[in-house]
Amino acid sequence: MEDLLPSPARVYVAGHRGLVGSAVVRRLAADGHEILARSRSELDLRDATATAAFLRDARPDAVVLAAAKVGGIMANSACPVEFIEDNLRIQLSVISAAHAAGVQRLLFLGSSCIYPRITPQPIREDALLTGPLEPTNQPYALAKIAGIVQVQAYRRQHGASYICAMPCNLYGPGDNFDPESSHVLPALIRRFHEAERDGLDEVVLWGSGSPRREFLHVDDLADACVTLLRLYDGDAPVNVGCGEDLTIRELADLVGEVVGYQGRVTFDTTKPDGTPRKVLDISRMTALGWEPRIALRDGIAATYASWSSTEPSRSVAGV
Repeated sequence: MEDLLPSPARVYVAGHRGLVGSAVVRRLAADGHEILARSRSELDLRDATATAAFLRDARPDAVVLAAAKVGGIMANSACPVEFIEDNLRIQLSVISAAHAAGVQRLLFLGSSCIYPRITPQPIREDALLTGPLEPTNQPYALAKIAGIVQVQAYRRQHGASYICAMPCNLYGPGDNFDPESSHVLPALIRRFHEAERDGLDEVVLWGSGSPRREFLHVDDLADACVTLLRLYDGDAPVNVGCGEDLTIRELADLVGEVVGYQGRVTFDTTKPDGTPRKVLDISRMTALGWEPRIALRDGIAATYASWSSTEPSRSVAGV
C-alpha cells in the first residue's frame, strides 16, 4: 500500500494533553515525526479565527483531532449543552481551518456512542444513523456524528484526504479519574482503590452490572491512528476496538482483583445502565494489518500502578 503520511511529517495533535492525544504524541514521536501542539491557554480551539491563524502559520502535513469535551454518564447528564456545543465548535473550527491551511491529511476521532442504542452486534460502521441513540449521551453522540459528516463533506466537495476513526471505550495512562466526570473504568479503579484503602466492607456501583462493554488500551488506539494515517483513505469511518466485550459486573470483579479489594460489590439499579451492549466489528481496521496487543488485565494493572502512585485523598460519591 502507498504510505499517505510523509516521513518524517509535521503533525498537529489537537488535544495533546488528553488521554488519546498524549498517546498519539508518544506514538508519532517514536516514529520520528515532528509534533506540533498548543495548550488550551495558548489556543482555544472553539475560537475559529485563532485556530485558522495558527494552522495557517504552522502548515502541518497532518492533523489529528483528538480534542473533545468527554465524560461518563454523570457528566453527560449534568452538562448536555457543553457536550454538544463545545464539541461542535471544536470540530467546525479545526476541520475548516485545516482545509483552509492546505493540510493534506486529517484524522477525526469520534466514539462508538455514535451508533444506535439497539443495533446488531458486533456493530458495523454502516449501522450509523439506522436507529435512535442512547439518551444519556445523545448530545455528545450527535456532535461526533456531525464531525463525521463534516469530514465526509470535505472529501466529497474538495477531495480532501480526511478520515474518521471510531474507538470503543478507552483507558490507560493519563486517564481522567475525577469522580464527577470520569468514564466507567477509571471510576471503578478509583472506587475500589479508595474502598481498599479505607477498609470499606462494600462498594455500591451504578446500574445493574449487566451492560456489556468493550475496552481498548489507548496505546493500541495510538498504533491504530498511525496505521490509518499511513494507509487508509476511505469515506467511511473505521471502528477501532479489541472485538471482545464483558459485563460491567465482570469488569468490576477484574478491577477489584487487580486492586486487591476483598469486600462486597453491589449494584444500585435505580441508576442508569446506558446502552445494553456495545462491541465493535473491527474487520475494516484489522484488514489494514493492525491488531490490539495489550490484554485488558495487563492494561488495567499498569494503569492502576501509574495512577495509584499519587493516591488521591478525596472519596468518590458514585460511579
